[in-house]
Amino acid sequence: MVDLSERYDVLVIGGGNAALCAAIAARRDGASVLVLEKADRFWRGGNTRHTRNMRCAHDAATDTLSGPYTEEEFWDDLLRVTGGQTDEALARHMIHESKDVLEWMPRQGVRFQPSLGGTLSLGRTNSFFLGGGRAMLNALYRTAETLGVAIAYEAEVTDLDIQDGMFLSATVTHGGVTHEVRAGAMVAAAGGFESNIEWLKQYWGDAADNFLIRGTSNNRGTILRLLLDKGVQEVGDPTQCHAVAIDARAPKYDGGIITRLDCVVFGIVVNKHAQRFYDEGEDVWPKRYAIWGRLVAGQPDQIAYIVFDAPSLTMFMPSLYPAIEAPSIRALAEKLTLDPVALEKTVGDFNAAVRPGTFDHTILDDCHTEGLIPPKTHWARRIETAPFYAYPVRPGITFTYLGTRVNKQARMLMKDGRPSANMFAAGEIMAGNVLGRGYAAGIGMTIGSVFGRIAGREAAANARN
Repeated sequence: MVDLSERYDVLVIGGGNAALCAAIAARRDGASVLVLEKADRFWRGGNTRHTRNMRCAHDAATDTLSGPYTEEEFWDDLLRVTGGQTDEALARHMIHESKDVLEWMPRQGVRFQPSLGGTLSLGRTNSFFLGGGRAMLNALYRTAETLGVAIAYEAEVTDLDIQDGMFLSATVTHGGVTHEVRAGAMVAAAGGFESNIEWLKQYWGDAADNFLIRGTSNNRGTILRLLLDKGVQEVGDPTQCHAVAIDARAPKYDGGIITRLDCVVFGIVVNKHAQRFYDEGEDVWPKRYAIWGRLVAGQPDQIAYIVFDAPSLTMFMPSLYPAIEAPSIRALAEKLTLDPVALEKTVGDFNAAVRPGTFDHTILDDCHTEGLIPPKTHWARRIETAPFYAYPVRPGITFTYLGTRVNKQARMLMKDGRPSANMFAAGEIMAGNVLGRGYAAGIGMTIGSVFGRIAGREAAANARN
């Protein structure tokens, strides 16, 4: 039984990857550590439960990575997907630290497997967790518990006592009793506000009602709101987020990775008017899959359809739900309740514009369209072989980018620019420092692991001093 009346050196709020990395790092540096997880034991870990891999720089191939991925290449990829909207000094610091995290994680019991193939094309850049995010999370919890980290489940923080940039205590509801938990330093690793539909609607309007949340329903932004209201400086655009196109038949919350669709590059995407609205072949999938959530969010009723034909059916990882099948484009349109004439014209115009080349979905190939707006710049193949297929998709929000500003020590900065006396942040709650927009596969776990470890280390040192 966890004693919430005890004063700990480090209090960690949150229960996912970033929180556990912080807790383990602080405990290994000699600090007494308490982790407060809002969820119960089964639902612990927030979005970490659904992850599969992390992106880390490394100088040579390993048993589970097919080649080197230098710091400079990682930076170039991040620069491209964010369009330059990133804190360069902080991002480069994260990238450098990721090299050590790649070796640190297995020492905490996390196991990697060879990367998956297919449309992901991540065999060289990303390390995949053996057993997925749940297995990775369980390993971190086992290590934390073995080290003596105290963990309280179903412990909801409802208020923070912060005076002049210094954390004093947290008001916590646990077991139907309200506690005042005191600690020498605090690490906030409680995620974003993607599950708070009313908060999302402040920026997106009624469109947010049609968003699906890929992860936990617990990420309502309570800790983020408390911190910002109590003088912590914010960072990030509140409309920016990690949002992918997921199967529209997914549940409102916690659909996870099995509702994501990787087939955009193999066909075309149309809205409810059967019109294309973006280049499906803009870039390789790991660098562009996370733009599609925002793109669909901008379409009427926040709904779109990925349309492709028989040769593409086995070339990607399918959704949990089967593709909608029909013997003709007209019949497919009727099943999707789209205008058959409009869809036939869209597919016909696309097919007429295709200039075939050597198809290879792992590179920027030479299969493209000409004279079509918007174009499809790579992987363009005629949609002409029955049966025809479609997936309905909606915006699937993974996490939001509005967060707390931090420095290289993961220390939160106050609105007047001063570093906090004893407050640190890691993971999604501060991801906006690195991700001003866009996303590259696995980088969320990099942010959580790197800054979690830094935050725990710095919080332990702060508490000792």
